[in-house]
Amino acid sequence: MSVEPAEADLSKDELKGLELIRETNGIHQSDFWKELDISSRKGSRIADRLATLGFIEREETVYNGHNTYHLEPAARELEFSMLMAGDMLSPFIGEEEVNANSDAFSQWLMNLAYDE
Repeated sequence: MSVEPAEADLSKDELKGLELIRETNGIHQSDFWKELDISSRKGSRIADRLATLGFIEREETVYNGHNTYHLEPAARELEFSMLMAGDMLSPFIGEEEVNANSDAFSQWLMNLAYDE
């Protein structure tokens, strides 16, 4: 069983960098370190570590005529098992209000009990 790195294991600067990448939904590394007000060397180290840990994707690109990297948040696999009862997805997904007396909710609860 592999253990995923936790954001709690990141330094303060790494967390700021990850937050910036997530807020912008992607940024060129040449702008990344400027936005964080750090050296390009430190920015490169932060980006490399975030990529190594799987928090971001780092792809080579040309930007403003210079070779750089584009940094994007990494796609994470989502865990839906807690929303499932058998092969039924929770009726709470996508609904603003679920009637506790509805057939869909009752069926989902029965499947949930059956799974245990």
